[in-house]
Amino acid sequence: MKIRQKQHNGFSLRIFNLWMVVAAIVMTAIMGYSTYRLSSSFLRLKEATDKHIAMEDAATSLMDASDYLTERAQRFAGTGNMAFLEEYFTEAEESTRREKALDQMNDDPLYDTAYQYLETAMEASLELMNLEYYGMKLVIEAKGYQYYPEALKDVGLSEEDAALSPDEKMYHAAQLLLSNDYYKLKDVIRSNMKRSLKEIKNLTRKEEEASLKLLQLELNIVRLIILLQTIGFLAVVWMTSRLGIHPVLEAADRIKEDDPLPEIGASEFRYLAQAYNKMYDVYKRSLESLNFKASHDELTGAYNRAGYDLLLPVIDRASAYLLLFDIDNFKDINDQYGHQIGDKILARFVYVLKKNFRADDYICRLGGDEFCVLMIHAEEKWKDLLIDKLEKIRAELSIPKEHPGFTVSCGIAHGSKAKDTASLVRMADEALYRTKKNGRDGYTFAD
Repeated sequence: MKIRQKQHNGFSLRIFNLWMVVAAIVMTAIMGYSTYRLSSSFLRLKEATDKHIAMEDAATSLMDASDYLTERAQRFAGTGNMAFLEEYFTEAEESTRREKALDQMNDDPLYDTAYQYLETAMEASLELMNLEYYGMKLVIEAKGYQYYPEALKDVGLSEEDAALSPDEKMYHAAQLLLSNDYYKLKDVIRSNMKRSLKEIKNLTRKEEEASLKLLQLELNIVRLIILLQTIGFLAVVWMTSRLGIHPVLEAADRIKEDDPLPEIGASEFRYLAQAYNKMYDVYKRSLESLNFKASHDELTGAYNRAGYDLLLPVIDRASAYLLLFDIDNFKDINDQYGHQIGDKILARFVYVLKKNFRADDYICRLGGDEFCVLMIHAEEKWKDLLIDKLEKIRAELSIPKEHPGFTVSCGIAHGSKAKDTASLVRMADEALYRTKKNGRDGYTFAD
């Protein structure tokens, strides 16, 4: 009776169905527009992310190229092998990764600040090459090479250096490329490269935050439309019985359950899959950060025992020094001054080691007050240079800072005298034992 009354008063299922169809068409049109906006936002986010990744790679490639040139120059100075010289000039004159990195970043005004930092790093790298050219010319003169790159022919030696014997020239070249002035320039390159990367990351974060806010808004609109469509379809099913909309209801249920949408469906599903890939990339970056924490000591920033165990088997043992350190009477220091002072001493020791060794060398905390340095690409004949470093370390550690001065004992072994890594460790450990037996505060080279 009530139905008849409603029908009489103008209520009609046919008209209601017609309005539902119209509503569905309108919702579909809105859904299509929202999907288009959503896909456009994803594309903008993808393009921005790809651009930032490319800029980070460009900044990093300048540092990689500079480190590569440093390694080749130092190895040429240590061995006189012309292959290292050829590889150096292949990078400097043919690969030109540094110049390409600058050109790539200079094309986009958004990265002006990052480019300025990178340009400063490049200037320091070019200044570093002058030292490397001079050192390589010393080696060429010492070895009597007649054929060498054209760029070195205009490099003239001072009268004092030209008068040196071949061995003295080789030693002077190695000393020049391992000097504090040389590594000050390396630090300039690294610091400016880090500033450039930080600027790029700040730009990336700001653009991603803005893009993600817009994406969230548009995604909420899509969810609302889907909800309204679902309600409308359910009403149609209830009023018209079987209209064949069961597949649509299943799709809605899958969305509610947060299950992946098939790529054969609407375009938003494909773009949602692309969004997942972007999130997965962020996840991988987070894993890399976790791996860093797993292999480094939290207090000092040095490699921990796990990192040491990974590094030791893969280094070129025949051209590496292993230095084992113990802080003398560290337990007494902890007992007298407390663990807070003890922690500062541990951190200070690693800081001094990093200051005096190359960035390529590995500094590890093996546990407690036990440390080691894996000095790679180091010839055994660099013993005098190593002694100079150890004396500087001893002098610096003796000066009180926020804690009393302290001393360390050291045992040193070169891989060329060891048949494997186990014997290398044993030789260094025995040398450390002899240092302690002789009164600590010193160093002993393995026989």
